[in-house]
Amino acid sequence: MRCGGRADTIVRVPAPFADIVAAMKQRYRLRVRKWRRDMSGAAWQVRYGDGRVVNWIEAPPPKTPISLAIFLHEVGHHAIGFDHDWLRCEEEYAVWNWTLEQMRAAGVEPDERTLRRVELSMRYAVGQALRRGLKKVPATLARFVTRAA
Repeated sequence: MRCGGRADTIVRVPAPFADIVAAMKQRYRLRVRKWRRDMSGAAWQVRYGDGRVVNWIEAPPPKTPISLAIFLHEVGHHAIGFDHDWLRCEEEYAVWNWTLEQMRAAGVEPDERTLRRVELSMRYAVGQALRRGLKKVPATLARFVTRAA
């Protein structure tokens, strides 16, 4: 499957993951603004005055379990929605759980590298919340508090 990226870049997604990409783009009405070369991503919505809403993501093209996880993580922000009254770290936790569920449902078992990425991402998110003044860490996130925080 060919996936549009930047105008000057066409990215091929391998067959096992191409169906997942197509299904997610259709289910959540997503547009991929750019296929990133690094292992990072972003998700956002644009709301227009006429009521239209466009769902955008940037992510690496899914070629390995970890790049699939990052892609699905960005999709997860749209799947879970942006209208919750959650702490940012709680949102990240919910999205990572959604991501791992989707991987397993698609028959892709998260490998050790992927699970390590989730762990580090959550440690960072909780640490950031603490640095920004969070006084009480939710019980579900307590395991991600590091000594340095």
